[in-house]
This record gives sequence, structure tokens and C-alpha cells, in this order.
Amino acid sequence: MPVPNPAGTASSCLACLNARRSVPARQLAGPGPDAETLERMLGAAVRVPDHGKRTPWRFLRIAGDARHALGEALVARALQHDPVAGAAMIDKDRQRFAHAPLVIAVIARLGPDEKIPESERFSSASCVCFALLQAAQACGFGAQWLTGWPAYDEAIRRLLGVGAHERIAGFIHIGTPKLEAPERERPDPGALLTDWIPA
Repeated sequence: MPVPNPAGTASSCLACLNARRSVPARQLAGPGPDAETLERMLGAAVRVPDHGKRTPWRFLRIAGDARHALGEALVARALQHDPVAGAAMIDKDRQRFAHAPLVIAVIARLGPDEKIPESERFSSASCVCFALLQAAQACGFGAQWLTGWPAYDEAIRRLLGVGAHERIAGFIHIGTPKLEAPERERPDPGALLTDWIPA
């Protein structure tokens, strides 16, 4: 039985997928999605492969003044690492979450599991990141998936409430593009495809 295609023809679905591109976070501005649109986007994002139905991810919304507070926390943490950090680097960290009106942190929920390997659960969280990018673009917004040092710094992770058995899979910056993101050269899928031939 064919898989239902409520969005229309295969051509229209593939056209949407083929049009996906990242918009740099610094090129994103308001408005961002309202609460109803964000819920629709997240609803699409959770329709990812999830071996064992573990739901090994959750969302953390960073919006409004919280973006600027996080930027100041990044500056303080960066100066702990490098007290003589240059002004440009400090400003980059201060503004890291300030451009897009909304940032969704996708947090992988890992920890011990007797049946499903951690790598599969993190892969599922990564799929959520990509699906959220697709959903944002489908709703007329631009988005970019970033990590950077804040995703891996223990103090910042604690500040964001990331648990000992959790990891940040990505920060998804979402907003209205200030300019049209240029297309870039894509790999040739035919050049990447080989056939396995039994010996």
C-alpha cells in the first residue's frame, strides 16, 4: 500500500525538500513564528525515526530577553577561558543568540538503555533538528542549525538545565530572513552511490 501523501504530488514534496537552504543566523530577524505556528513546526519535527519509541529528545525555547541574558553568560564564560579575549570575539559571543527572534535547543536525552544504542538515540535527535529546519522553511521562515562551543561547555550546559545524561544536538535559530539565502553547490548524488555486489 502506498504511503499517504497529504501534501500533494511527489513533485511538490520533492520541490520543497530540494529548495531547503540554511539562512545564517545573523541574517535572521523578527518576526518569528507565533505560538500556534511553532507548535505546528514542532509537531512536524517529532515525526522522525525513533527506534524503540524512546522519544530521546526534548525542546528548550530561548526567546526574548533570555537570548540576551544567555549572550552575557557566554561572555562571562568566554572571559573565564581567555581573560584577554579580543573585543570582536567577545561581541560575537554576546550576539550569538541575539539575531533570530527564536532559538530552539534540541536536547538529546540519552543515558543507559539496554536495547537502543546511544548513537541511534542521538541520531534521532539530529533528525529532529533537520526536520525542524524543514518545518521552519515550509512555514515561511529562515532557519539555521548551529552548535558552537556553548553546546559543549559544561557550565553553559548546566545553565541551560541540560542534565548529565543529555547532550545538545543543536541550536535551531528561526526568524524572518533579511535577504534571500543564496544557493550553493550541492554534491552529485550519483557520484556518491555505489552498489554492493556479493562476492
